[in-house]
Amino acid sequence: INVNKMKLLIKLFINTVAVLLAAYILPGIEVADTFTAFLVGIVIGLLNTFIKPLLVILTLPITLITLGLFTLIINGLMVILTRYLVPGFIVGSLIDALLFSIILSFTSSFLWMLAK
Repeated sequence: INVNKMKLLIKLFINTVAVLLAAYILPGIEVADTFTAFLVGIVIGLLNTFIKPLLVILTLPITLITLGLFTLIINGLMVILTRYLVPGFIVGSLIDALLFSIILSFTSSFLWMLAK
């Protein structure tokens, strides 16, 4: 396995663990099993890569007015969209989605820092 493939595998593992941890912490989030957590990590990664930049550009005026805080809402919407795309991933509300995205971000960043 080359270095890039190994980094991708590590990143996927870290995202899976972060999804499971966030679901464990938040009562409004349910993940059916480890494979579902793996899929959630992949789908959120893909949405953040392809859809989120478009949403950030389209909502730039409100993002500027709120000094960037509107991006938290966009992150929550990405989580809610993931709920519809991944069976077995349950999100109770927008607040749960916002908290999930924050915990997921901090957890995956922390674990990635440890892995380096």
